[in-house]
Amino acid sequence: MVPRVVRDCRCDGRRSVLDDVEYDDSESPAIGVVRADVRWEDVEDHIKIAHNPLLVPPAKDRAHFTGVYWAGTAMIVAEDLGSDQEQAICDFREFLRDRGEA
Repeated sequence: MVPRVVRDCRCDGRRSVLDDVEYDDSESPAIGVVRADVRWEDVEDHIKIAHNPLLVPPAKDRAHFTGVYWAGTAMIVAEDLGSDQEQAICDFREFLRDRGEA
């Protein structure tokens, strides 16, 4: 899994931080799980401001969860974390730990 770096996140003030994020804090780091109907642009805004790792459910055209986190000056996207939420959380935590982000 190769992370994708996104540097040009927008932040237009419409909705800066997501509401209704559920957190799995059973291990470190805590990972927020967003609702399935959240727009990608809102995820970008949240990450740019809050910086906490998020797990994004599969979009209609994808079968796997996506992990997103902030690293310094860029949003990092970890794709293809699996289709099962619990396994995707475990895989994302491992991904973060491997990169020294946990």
